[in-house]
Amino acid sequence: MLRKMGEAVARVARKVNETVESSSDTLDLADCKLVSFPICIYKVLRNVSDQIHLITLANNELKSLTSKFMTTFSQLRELRLEGNYLHRLPNEVNGLQHLRAIDLSRNQFQDFPEQLTTLPELETINLEENEIVDVPVEKLATMPALRVINLRLNPLSAEVRVIAPPLIKFDMLVSPEDARAPPP
Repeated sequence: MLRKMGEAVARVARKVNETVESSSDTLDLADCKLVSFPICIYKVLRNVSDQIHLITLANNELKSLTSKFMTTFSQLRELRLEGNYLHRLPNEVNGLQHLRAIDLSRNQFQDFPEQLTTLPELETINLEENEIVDVPVEKLATMPALRVINLRLNPLSAEVRVIAPPLIKFDMLVSPEDARAPPP
């Protein structure tokens, strides 16, 4: 057990060091068994956090992200959080004014993260395979850059399915009404 933990910590450290040493605009911590974003990474990346435009935290065990994460990486263009246990985003996500794409698929959202509707550059929202019933269609319709929102495998209400099509100018991907997420 301790050996596996040690290997996981070494893997995270190696990936963070690669980002710093190569002055990369990408931090990839996918599949690292993270239950939270390691606090020590903020210190290591403090001099390069403004140049990081893509963070991947996919397929970890994250239950939440902190406001510090959102304010530290305010220059993000893409955030990949699929395959975690997230059910909400901190309010500070509205500070990600350059964000173009966010992947929140395969998480535990029951409520649509409405903070996303305030992001002027956001083009793609992926919320596939969550538990979302209601969507703020009117707010989404006013988003200037939004092109695609993926809501497949969510138990969307019939009201959303009826109201959305005439109001929206983007692609809203939904499953047929009787489709449900596959069992785990």
